[in-house]
Amino acid sequence: MNIRKAEKSDSKYIAPILLLAMEDIIYKFIAKKDYASAKGFLQYFIERENNQYSYQNCFVAEENNEIIGAINIYKGGDIEELRNPIIEYVRKHHNPEFDPEFETREGEYYIDSLGVNPKFQGKGIGSKLLRFLIDQYVHENSETLGLLVEEDNPLAKNLYLKLGFKVVGEKTLVGKKLEHLQIQLK
Repeated sequence: MNIRKAEKSDSKYIAPILLLAMEDIIYKFIAKKDYASAKGFLQYFIERENNQYSYQNCFVAEENNEIIGAINIYKGGDIEELRNPIIEYVRKHHNPEFDPEFETREGEYYIDSLGVNPKFQGKGIGSKLLRFLIDQYVHENSETLGLLVEEDNPLAKNLYLKLGFKVVGEKTLVGKKLEHLQIQLK
């Protein structure tokens, strides 16, 4: 398995993988529970530059020339600038009242979403993607990594804790209560 920075041409493969982790949130963004619309919305932004979901902020796991996992990460202090194109688009096309909370802030690189193709789940691909980021950001560059996990997702939380993340607080995003975890050099 190879982990590499995503390219624009990967967008159509990244969208359904990341949507696995974000489906409910994207449904709230677009104000309807429609998989095709949610996937189209996400792919639209992954293909474009300078937004939080852009391919510029993604890494992919690849095996036999197939993208089997993806992870979206960006500097927490850039959330407002990266989220603005999404807010403007959602307000114009889906929900004029859209005003989501900022789930991250300055002081961390934020892992926004992580997904693994269902055919490859349970094989440690998500762990390998996370370890790759921990090596790159924490060990090599002394950065703090942060992420949010749903309170009703103990499997994911246990994985993060096993990899060295610690609970540092709680956040709310589009009505969902989430735990904020971080990992940093001691």
